[in-house]
Amino acid sequence: MLPRLTQLRYLVTVAEEGQMTRAARKLHLAQPALSQAIAQLESELGVELLHRNPRGVTPTEAGEAFLAKARTALAATEDAALTAQSFARAASGELRFGFLGLPPFDKAPQLFARFNDAQPQAELSFHELGFPCGSTASWLAGVDMAMCFSPTPDPEVDVEPLWTEPRTVIASKRHPLARRAKLTLKDVLDETFLGCDPSVEETWAGFWRLDDHRGGRAARVTSDCALSASEMAALVASGRAITTLAASSAALVPKVLADVVAIPLIDADPAVLAVAWRCDHHNPLVEAFVMVAREHVSSDGGAPAADAADALSS
Repeated sequence: MLPRLTQLRYLVTVAEEGQMTRAARKLHLAQPALSQAIAQLESELGVELLHRNPRGVTPTEAGEAFLAKARTALAATEDAALTAQSFARAASGELRFGFLGLPPFDKAPQLFARFNDAQPQAELSFHELGFPCGSTASWLAGVDMAMCFSPTPDPEVDVEPLWTEPRTVIASKRHPLARRAKLTLKDVLDETFLGCDPSVEETWAGFWRLDDHRGGRAARVTSDCALSASEMAALVASGRAITTLAASSAALVPKVLADVVAIPLIDADPAVLAVAWRCDHHNPLVEAFVMVAREHVSSDGGAPAADAADALSS
């Protein structure tokens, strides 16, 4: 009998958590039911997959080999489902647009107005994304395309740079830097920066900590585990650390959180606003949007797009 996908998911979760109790909590199952399901899988396969001990579980040699295949099978199943959903959206004329932080029509209202004029039958739906975890391709798995600042390069993802924005420091009003009218890299590189969840893609997280100007990770990073822009802003308001945002996003934070200020950072390389999409997408509206975006940027003079492309490739 072939294992069921549910069994594979259970085993992978148990192996990742290293403990039945934590895995059961994550899967919203009773611990005895999860233990029984794993034991049944081992019985069906005729091999022990996990070593049990008082501190938790670890994969056996057979378990390690099986887990590698199980993860591949689960990823392939998810990818197949996402591919089918992409075809379904294309057939219905829907473009599912992801965004991080500010809704994309706030960043580029005229661009979306142009797209609506060019594709009046298209249905735009918007989906807020958390911070990118894993590859950029996996981050985009549930949407047709997304608008974001400075996405991490990925061979499975195409990117169309739009324009650049300065990076801006956000800090609590109680922070020593809060009274400054402007800041330089020299002022901030040795400050304590806000930490992201360990699952967040490191290059992307490091960009907002100014790692690209430091030549490596900041010496002082808090143990916070921010997974979204709203979490990050709230943690900055606590006064323990600073971070940077693109200028348009930073300008709105003090309007939402009265205890936070945005301070221009005058000599950091800019953030690049771009649209990104998986190379293996199946929705023709992606190309239609990219064409409109290129025309929109070109009609505004073309220089911002050229600057953005240079910044994204540097």
